[in-house]
Amino acid sequence: MNLPCSTAHMTTQKAREASTSTADSETVLLARNTTHCTALITTQELEKGESQRDAHQQQEDPIFGNEDGADVHYRTCEWWHAAFLMMADTISLGALALPQAVETIGLVPGIILLIGLGILATYTGYIIGQFKLAYPAMHSFADCGELIAGPVGGYAMAFAQVFILVFIMAAHLLSFAIAINVISEHANCTVLFSFGGLVVSFFMGLPRTLRNVSYYTIVSGVSIIVAIIVAMYGIAVARPDMGNILAVQPHVPLVEGLAPVNKIILAYSGHVAYFTFCAELKNPRSFTKALAFQQVLTVAFYLIVSMVMYYYAGAKIASPALASASPLIRKVSFGLALPSIVVAGVVNGTVACKYVYLRLWSGTDTAHRRTWRSVGSWVGVCAGLWSVAFIIAESVPSFSLLLGLIGAVFCSWFSYGLPGLLWLYMNKGRYLESRRKMALTALNVCIFATGAAMCGLGLWSSGTELRDGKAGEPFTCADTWSPVFDL
Repeated sequence: MNLPCSTAHMTTQKAREASTSTADSETVLLARNTTHCTALITTQELEKGESQRDAHQQQEDPIFGNEDGADVHYRTCEWWHAAFLMMADTISLGALALPQAVETIGLVPGIILLIGLGILATYTGYIIGQFKLAYPAMHSFADCGELIAGPVGGYAMAFAQVFILVFIMAAHLLSFAIAINVISEHANCTVLFSFGGLVVSFFMGLPRTLRNVSYYTIVSGVSIIVAIIVAMYGIAVARPDMGNILAVQPHVPLVEGLAPVNKIILAYSGHVAYFTFCAELKNPRSFTKALAFQQVLTVAFYLIVSMVMYYYAGAKIASPALASASPLIRKVSFGLALPSIVVAGVVNGTVACKYVYLRLWSGTDTAHRRTWRSVGSWVGVCAGLWSVAFIIAESVPSFSLLLGLIGAVFCSWFSYGLPGLLWLYMNKGRYLESRRKMALTALNVCIFATGAAMCGLGLWSSGTELRDGKAGEPFTCADTWSPVFDL
């Protein structure tokens, strides 16, 4: 069919335009497909790179090194393992001393201190978690001391850290002896009971990883909660001095008023082990979740126990609080509390032994092996530290005074003073960059100063009681418990 020239030209032009349009569409489509594929490949490469980076970080952990092919793996804890470890470390002895602490200073100051120091302990615990993320090589406060103040700071903090942990281990051996004295009606020498606690704690502390130890803490948590509930029921039924409570205790001497503050500080004393707990988490960022879970439950539990027991026992509340119940309930409560008394000491013992053990084999893979040398050295470290704890427990056989001494000398620093210093180091050079930063700087300076003041005043209070002979006789076979302890 023949078309006019103009028509043919127009048709040809349209065909060309259509062809060009089709080509442009194909080009755009191709470009889109290419872009999509490139983006997909880039995303896959990024994800692969992140996975490789995470795997590399896991393999090249600054503390435990490359654990591929190791016989013992340390970074195996989930957040809930850490939460239960912190609860077992915190609640046991702290809860048993709080009701009498509240009675000494009055209900209102007691509640204010429990809540206020609990909130402050949560914040300082959060600082420790953030410091660990900023400086992944930190496994303990000793590492922080070396980072901030060089080798001298590292050695000083190492000594203080191990010392407080061994003192807490001693307090649990002493508490174990008190429990057996109550259950058996002092059927034998107290030193023998303490030695029995030493043997049990030593063998339970032989697992090298916190994940394995964390399974004990489930039993520990149940045991202390059930024991205290039974004791609260028994005290509520017996009503030793029901309703004889004061909002504020008048005319409390400064020395006696500081003792309960030391015990409340001790009740939030888990911070010394937080770096170790965080180091063995699969994901150190989950430490904050574990901390929040533990602190909320701990503060609530402390408030309930302190107020209920103080209301029903009044001025006759004892320390440990389980001693305020009737003889039968007292025996049942102490029996139920035994797992918690032992496990809480074992957790602290594991942290102390782990620090010494890793320092001993630093730069080698011995800590990751199951050889005669690695296992034998671990057993030796455990035996040595538990033996020192036993000697301390028998040298200061007063449960109440020993807790106050621990809280004054060490816990005020590890739970309050030192975390404030860590924040200041982590933010050096940025103190005045914003109003928020200025406020936080002032807060952490105050926290550090508060820790120093708590230590000085608490040490004076505990030293005065030691001078007055309230610590009791060392290595005594006598019964080391009484229904009411005078502060």
